[in-house]
Amino acid sequence: MIEHKMELNDELKAILEGKEGETKKKILETLVLFGDIFGAKRMVKVTHKEGHLVTSFGIPLLKPLFKTMDEINKEGIKAEGGFTCDPRPIDYKNVKCNLLEKIVFNKILYGKQEEYEKQLREAGLTDKDSFSCASYLKECGNRPQKGDVLSWAESSAVVFANSVLGARCNRNSGMLDLFGSLIGYVPEFGLLTDEGRTATWIIEVKTTKLPEAQILGSAIGMKVMEEVPYVYGLDKFLGTEIDDKVEAYLKDFGAASASNGAVGLFHIDGLTPEAKEEKEKLIKEGAKVYVIDDGEIERVYKSYPIMWKNKESDPKLCFIGCPHLNYYQLNKWHEDIKKALKENGKAKVSCKCVLNTPPKVLARFKKEEKAKYDELYKMGVTISSICPLMYTNNPITHSKPIMTNSNKLRTYSMARYFKDEEILAILAGKKVY
Repeated sequence: MIEHKMELNDELKAILEGKEGETKKKILETLVLFGDIFGAKRMVKVTHKEGHLVTSFGIPLLKPLFKTMDEINKEGIKAEGGFTCDPRPIDYKNVKCNLLEKIVFNKILYGKQEEYEKQLREAGLTDKDSFSCASYLKECGNRPQKGDVLSWAESSAVVFANSVLGARCNRNSGMLDLFGSLIGYVPEFGLLTDEGRTATWIIEVKTTKLPEAQILGSAIGMKVMEEVPYVYGLDKFLGTEIDDKVEAYLKDFGAASASNGAVGLFHIDGLTPEAKEEKEKLIKEGAKVYVIDDGEIERVYKSYPIMWKNKESDPKLCFIGCPHLNYYQLNKWHEDIKKALKENGKAKVSCKCVLNTPPKVLARFKKEEKAKYDELYKMGVTISSICPLMYTNNPITHSKPIMTNSNKLRTYSMARYFKDEEILAILAGKKVY
């Protein structure tokens, strides 16, 4: 048995002694050593059994991943509550690729995709439609309750679960997320503790209107990095109840703060569950203060670099929905694109435009809003469930001028960020850049 500092119950001791097999022993050893690094005193039970994995892509170079999955499958070890997974990397029907791009995707980047998905199913993947970075949306089913302990990865999912739902999860990496689901325990430290959930930053939003979620989240993420912010001033724009519209805002806000910094939890005064209950008790003495007004929002927006090879190029592709759009957003983007085209006398968008949403949200939209679904395609807009980040990993796409309203996609690719109103203008044929 490995040397460790944390306290383990009899069930976990038995696993470490190899009584449930060598594979389970190695999985638990990894979790225990990980917890020791961060000073965890014990392992705690995962109370929301359905996990979420960040590793959704079959990149051939990830040989240790496939070897580990083979070992797990061979021993018949499965996640008790199943798990969801980040989005698939490709969708040739709705995100068109040329022949060279397809060769790179199929032969080099994601050549193990089919084999890897088989491994995921054997380990407990919930179902064939369980691929989304926003599996916490109501249609998707993997939605924890306040106080639940999770074993998840995916930065945007973790920050949403912690902040908007009041669950508890650290920012895990790939495979640690699966290991916690397989064992049913995770080390207790950081955002799993009361102390780790207190705010060390006070954010005062003093803008004259609701800032774009992606820019506000970006500003806060770059300022506080991995610390916890307590945000004042948003409730006057968002109210005090979280409906689908507010949830969409907080989803995008959190994703930007997590990718442009490393935020795993935020509190919104008067709105998010812990802030409504604990209020200023959540703020540590001596917390630093960051004031965000209209000028600061504009400064942050203008600081984003333009990575296109030709900065004067017209966009050739637009990705909206990173993280994936919720049902409200799908309807809103249909309404806004239709209006922008009509006002500018256009029938179709000026460049290929892809709205990204979870498979189960898309299924609902197709069923309940079939006319809107058909209308979007007539306007030149397709709907997919892929991960735009995985698409832009293809080096062949680097010469393609891609625009987005996602700060996460902007950060991890060469895509250029535009505000929502600018994207609508560009899609309607205007040159605002």
